[in-house]
Amino acid sequence: EPLSVDASGVLDAAAVVRALALAKERDAVVLGPGLGQEAGTRAFVREVVRRCPSPLLVDADGLNALAPSAKDKGATDALRRTAPTVVTPHPGEMARLVSSSASEVQRRRLETARAFAMGTGAVVLLKGQRTIVAHPDGRAAVNPTGNPGMATGGTGDALSGIIGALLARGADAWTAATAGAYLHGLAGDEAAARLGQESLMAGDVVSNLPRAFRTLERGRA
Repeated sequence: EPLSVDASGVLDAAAVVRALALAKERDAVVLGPGLGQEAGTRAFVREVVRRCPSPLLVDADGLNALAPSAKDKGATDALRRTAPTVVTPHPGEMARLVSSSASEVQRRRLETARAFAMGTGAVVLLKGQRTIVAHPDGRAAVNPTGNPGMATGGTGDALSGIIGALLARGADAWTAATAGAYLHGLAGDEAAARLGQESLMAGDVVSNLPRAFRTLERGRA
């Protein structure tokens, strides 16, 4: 349902109250894609992350809202929650969260993801070639599925939706992130096998999720 906004169209304080009320009725929450980066939106995100009672995935503008900026020190401390929490940054978003550069994040992908997970208590999924998932206890996994054709608009949102759905089904943050990354990449590989990598779109990944699930189920048999 639409949340309340102020005269400039930015989410306001009443939106926080309503969002938290809705979150209490949901099995999981995905926060961030398409929100924008206005000051009011940043305040909205920080308050919702701190107070959301449900399993939570934060992506895209949600991550930007938590990152330090020239105006404030950021709010990554909001990720220290009791409910399961997953963050899914690409290297640029990760760089903003840790006040570094994307090139430095890429150079030290495993170390960066692991340090952020251990420092915040959130499970970190660092996107990119061979996506890394890091647990606050120091565990880390490198996802073997996926292909370069998936580096296109909307595929990250699809990944957030998959992980959010797994959280809603009761998976813990680590399982949801690792399984979600694997299924997302496998669906992308299924799509690329049929359509090629050059013109792959996010919708192709989503439409191949049933095949990815079937492939995974066959592997368990």
